[in-house]
Amino acid sequence: MTTFAELDLLPELQRAVADQGYTEATPIQVKAIPLVLEGRDLMGAAQTGTGKTAGFTLPILQKLARHASTSASPARHPVRALILTPTRELAVQVEESVRVYGKHLPLRATVVYGGVPMDPQTQALRRGVEILVATPGRLLDHVQQKQIQFNQVEFFVLDEADRMMDMGFMPDVRRIISLLPKQRQNLLFSATFSDEIKKLADSFLKNPVMVEVARRNSVAESVTHIAMPVARERKRELLGYLAQDRDWKQVLVFCATRLGANRLAYQLNKDGLHATAIHGDKTQPERQQALEEFKSGKVRLLVATDVAARGLDIEDLPLVVNFDLPTVPEDYVHRIGRTGRAGASGAAIALVSPDEHERLEAIEKLIKLDIPRELVPGFEPDSRVVSSMIGSPERAGRGERSRGRDRDAAPRERGRERGQEPAWLPRNPERRPAERRPAERHAGRGQGQHSADPIFSRPYEPAAPSAQTQAAAPQPLSARPKRQIAALLGGLPKPKSP
Repeated sequence: MTTFAELDLLPELQRAVADQGYTEATPIQVKAIPLVLEGRDLMGAAQTGTGKTAGFTLPILQKLARHASTSASPARHPVRALILTPTRELAVQVEESVRVYGKHLPLRATVVYGGVPMDPQTQALRRGVEILVATPGRLLDHVQQKQIQFNQVEFFVLDEADRMMDMGFMPDVRRIISLLPKQRQNLLFSATFSDEIKKLADSFLKNPVMVEVARRNSVAESVTHIAMPVARERKRELLGYLAQDRDWKQVLVFCATRLGANRLAYQLNKDGLHATAIHGDKTQPERQQALEEFKSGKVRLLVATDVAARGLDIEDLPLVVNFDLPTVPEDYVHRIGRTGRAGASGAAIALVSPDEHERLEAIEKLIKLDIPRELVPGFEPDSRVVSSMIGSPERAGRGERSRGRDRDAAPRERGRERGQEPAWLPRNPERRPAERRPAERHAGRGQGQHSADPIFSRPYEPAAPSAQTQAAAPQPLSARPKRQIAALLGGLPKPKSP
């Protein structure tokens, strides 16, 4: 193991690290810090919880120490390091790390992100900061109002680059990069490295060094993975049962949609379990309050969408539950990265409905791991479904799905091609009666014929008009008095003679 004292860090930085109780550097820190201090551009890949934030904040603080000044003049504190993050939570945590590690250096830092008023951020920028942590959208808002100057930026860090791409921030990121000085040091960090991320890196990194301390899309070895087959309509019931039966104290639950997260948190509270939701529709104060209540133990279950898959720093989180499996297998890696951090043990449980079986196989193929299945007594799905989901060890090769089809409809379509439907599909005899045949239902319409379909089993018989309806209906001319007919005819123009 390498200690921070062996990394040639300034005494002020070593003292700040020691104040946090750290003595030994993690693998990503051991590899990244010397390279950044040398001035090299860097591509850093490491799974979450490995300390990669300190891997770039510590060397940046050291190289900016020569600019440290206690002067109150904003002109003495221009932005020299810009750190971009995809989410508000991650931006707050990176800025906090900068403050913690740089507390013995007279360097200023601030963070800007959306969802909160701009005025306090504007005031902090006007006072001058050397290190700015930001999300792309709000940063461009300040640029448009001419609150930020980038002409003295020496360091640019793009953190969680793959998440930036997933969230559609690449146009904003490229615009921001175009505003920076050409002479600067660039650092790109990402939990996973796809071919698209490498193309992005090639566009602005100069002769970068690749630092990878874990294989691509790997998961922490200290995390135990379990898949629990269950019918979709019984997922909430199973989650509540497990939380009570196994006495779960702190669980991060991932849902697919914001509406689903709100609904699940509401239903769990009705069941007597303290739960709250966190997602993109929540304001920043609401998200911070939910996170604080979860960390303090006031809330047992934090129900989140993928907005919380990155940037949530929760110490010793024991369990992550995938209530809905992600459609993108890489998101599974990001989600469960909240547990098993820094070598601590953790567990990842997936509640898998039959229509999510292919997603589970895709995840297993990605992480190169066979996830064991656990059947919870009383919550087993149909026996034929269980056999198909547990299957044989060769199931990893059957996880392909046809492109261009709806994912949930694909099993149904393949079943029809074989002349049968999967056993887990709902069968409602009232909704699909055997005697309803479209050819018979429509046969003979307008000819007094009717099919055996119950809907059309009786001929149409118009109802007799009521007395009120009869009184309101206009009378024919033959039934009217002669004076009314004369009045009507008198109002018409007389025909001209030929």
